Amino acid sequence: MLVLALDTALGATSAALVEAGSGNVLASESEPMERGHSEALMPMVRRVLDHSGKAFSQIDRFAVTTGPGSFTGLRIGIAAARGFALVHNKPAVGVSTLAAFAAPLLFGEDRRPVAAAIDARHGMVFFQAFAMGGRTIAGPGLFSLEDAARKIGDGMVAFVGNAAEKLALARKGTTTDYRNGAVTTLPAPEISWVARLGGVADPAAAPAKPLYLREANVTVGDRARLQRA
Repeated sequence: MLVLALDTALGATSAALVEAGSGNVLASESEPMERGHSEALMPMVRRVLDHSGKAFSQIDRFAVTTGPGSFTGLRIGIAAARGFALVHNKPAVGVSTLAAFAAPLLFGEDRRPVAAAIDARHGMVFFQAFAMGGRTIAGPGLFSLEDAARKIGDGMVAFVGNAAEKLALARKGTTTDYRNGAVTTLPAPEISWVARLGGVADPAAAPAKPLYLREANVTVGDRARLQRA
């Protein structure tokens, strides 16, 4: 299955064309940016398709991050994915930004629990913690750094997301068993994992639309997709 994945939710514009079953990345591009996602996305998609040697007609599915993320950024990516799907009569699916951050760590060699955190400002984070294999153990939701850190509990854990370092530091004061693993601070998820998660998503259960957690921000659970990836 060929999946075109898009991400404009946070501090980057990203696109990739991936063979979802094998995880083979045919073409991928990501550019860090705080603004300008709308202007950057369509030329990037064209470059990805040109580099892959594939045409829109060969794409089986479109995947897009649905949040948490910026209100404007989310709607740029979602509108593009839904537009492509409509024109080419193919499904568009949504992928949680938190799950996309966590996936490469959960299914890598170091299979420890993972805490994904996105900065919501004012000492708050969008947070979800996953056990090995993708089962959700806390969240998803909007929490203070301290509350999110307490929800992680004791033991070794890896942190990922654009607020990974903040959450790792907050955890020092919430547990007597402080054994953080890797802290991976990224402006946006790895776009190839958006494609892989999108490839196993049920279009009926994972629509390409934002689910609002609070005004101008969104979140969506993604446990089932992680477990099947």
